[in-house]
Amino acid sequence: MPPIPTLALFAAATLALLLVPGPAVVYIVTRSVAQGRAAGLVSVLGVHAGSVVHVTAAALGISALLAASATAFAIVKYLGAAYLVYLGIRKLIKRSAAEEPFEMRRASRSRLFGEGFVVNVLNPKTAIFFLAFLPQFADPSRGPLAPQIVVLGLIWIVLGMASDGSYALLSSALAGRLRQSARARRRLDVGSGVVYLGLGAVAALTSESA
Repeated sequence: MPPIPTLALFAAATLALLLVPGPAVVYIVTRSVAQGRAAGLVSVLGVHAGSVVHVTAAALGISALLAASATAFAIVKYLGAAYLVYLGIRKLIKRSAAEEPFEMRRASRSRLFGEGFVVNVLNPKTAIFFLAFLPQFADPSRGPLAPQIVVLGLIWIVLGMASDGSYALLSSALAGRLRQSARARRRLDVGSGVVYLGLGAVAALTSESA
């Protein structure tokens, strides 16, 4: 296990990085605004279930294979980009919020969890990030690297759930009035759709060295 000072430094660096919104945060905020606090928190759980996959992959060396293989990187990259584009298009072409009752637009908790999981798992930049970031705080002289990476990954997940959970609570608290307005809900759909399309484009254009 890494020493306490190393863990403290890792925690500080992790919090700084988690505060920068990415695709997962956009998904969580969108769901929190559209469906409320519970939906946002379920989305957080789904996103960080995806984080477990990345941590496990990093510990087992799968992320190293992903980084070394242009084909594997491209497959995962374009799957992730395609899913983000799909979410964006679905937001843009859905029925007008003025015509569609808000209650009918709610996704089930299993769907919220599953979408959050997919958004995070199919983000190749997250896999490469874990590969590049976690080993920096592991020390071969203190034993096998895999258990150390798992410990670091668990710290990341705990801090990530706290950070993303704060995004969910704050956005849901500020969005109460928006959810009562059909016009505002439609603007939210269009805005989030454009954001998802932009994120998909960025993911698709990310080079292997990103």
